[in-house]
Amino acid sequence: MSWDLDGDKMYRKFTFDNFDLAWDFMNEVAQVAKKQNHHPEWKNVYNQVEIWLSTHDANDSITFKDLELANEIDLIFEKP
Repeated sequence: MSWDLDGDKMYRKFTFDNFDLAWDFMNEVAQVAKKQNHHPEWKNVYNQVEIWLSTHDANDSITFKDLELANEIDLIFEKP
């Protein structure tokens, strides 16, 4: 699955086997976001995590920062 456009933002929904795995994923994403100083908008309900990416400093448009973070998020999700 790839990222979609949702208005002016990149969007992707991630589904896990349980809440613990979803939470672990969010923790890993949070560490990468903190390091990049670029933070996602997200929502978690049980085993699902939804993420929207845009750059607030660029009038909420999609920039290279979003593409870079999306790539890192994909790598975290695809880890064995």
